[in-house]
Amino acid sequence: MKLPPEGARWLVSVRWLACALLLLAAWFASSVLGILVNPVPLYIVAGAMVAYNLVFKLSQKDWALNEKSVERNVFWQITADLLALTLSLYFSDISRNPFLLFFVFHMIIASMYLHRWAPYFVAGMATMMVGGVMLLEYVGWIPVFSMRFPSDPPGVRPLDEYYLLGVFVALGSTLWITVYFTTAIHRYVDRAHAELRQKEKMVGIGQLVAGIAHQIANPLDGMQNCLRTIGEGVKGNPRLTEYVQLMAEALERIERTAKRVQSFARPRGFTLRTTDVNGTVENTLQFLGTNHGRNIRIETQLTDVPAVQGDPYTLQEVVFNLCTNALAAMPDGGTITIHTQLMPSTDEDPAGIVAIEVADTGVGIPRTQLEKIFEPFYTTRADDGGTGLGLGLCRMLLSEMDGRIEVRSALGVGSSFTVKLKPTVQPASAKQE
Repeated sequence: MKLPPEGARWLVSVRWLACALLLLAAWFASSVLGILVNPVPLYIVAGAMVAYNLVFKLSQKDWALNEKSVERNVFWQITADLLALTLSLYFSDISRNPFLLFFVFHMIIASMYLHRWAPYFVAGMATMMVGGVMLLEYVGWIPVFSMRFPSDPPGVRPLDEYYLLGVFVALGSTLWITVYFTTAIHRYVDRAHAELRQKEKMVGIGQLVAGIAHQIANPLDGMQNCLRTIGEGVKGNPRLTEYVQLMAEALERIERTAKRVQSFARPRGFTLRTTDVNGTVENTLQFLGTNHGRNIRIETQLTDVPAVQGDPYTLQEVVFNLCTNALAAMPDGGTITIHTQLMPSTDEDPAGIVAIEVADTGVGIPRTQLEKIFEPFYTTRADDGGTGLGLGLCRMLLSEMDGRIEVRSALGVGSSFTVKLKPTVQPASAKQE
């Protein structure tokens, strides 16, 4: 997900409010409440915040040109704010200051706008800053800026090591847990948005193809009528009759595909019903044929698996597409293994999962392309006529059957695509019978 420059600009805008609130809080705590003995250091910190915020404001012109520059800028903004917040808390009794919880906001912002390890690095910086200040205060290497509450006893308040350790552990664990959950939620939202955008693309493609299929249907009818007429005229020639029959079968397949595309473009384009997985795989292999013109073997490991709730024709399309991709991935020959199995039950899937694995010993897929291969029009075989629609359609078709597809690959070793579908769960009364 690209980092928009608006995020960095938003931090600059919010920081003006933070500067004003810091000045107001310092004045209120010293002049009105009388609990802050010396507010001058806080005024200095607020002035420093205004100064570095002006620097970030002036550097905005380059943010829209370089995404890495934007993320780097956000990182340094958060780092500067962590330092400013730590100093503000240090000058106002850090161990008893309730605004210590404000570090959580920096963790959320870092998890939203930074990637990979950066949010955890920010959490580590905040933890070390707070822990370092508390430790230096405790050993007496830096002065303690205590606030004077009415309930405090007279004299210098001693620092309790157990209290300081408890505050440090509580804050540190809170910051790290915040980063973990925020980054996890952010990744999930990014994946959901990516899948939604892909589905929207595929729906648009489906509607476009459905319109093309509709335009093809009428000429197909005319061609079939012409072929029937030609067939009547060549009955005396067995060879020509065979050719006409092959052409008629090809036209029928084109017609079925066109109708299939048209029906799929409508909401719920196919009817889910009990589907025999092994039977569907065997039908696909018959359609795939045995003569591939290369040193390629196709092996099957079909175990006894329950039926699934799906569409046989659609599932056959998916397996056929995976097999043709596997063939294309082995230009020097190899082995395709089709394996069906019932995977163990989990809390999420108590009835287990029926898996169809199509593995090859081909060239493999680079790690950077594993997610892109499911995007519409993304193909590594453009020169060989690849359109980049096959795997995207497979994922979309499987989602209509409440299924999913996963991929594992290693360069020079091969790839493995696994189709996962939920088995048909029979009613309890049917099981008893």
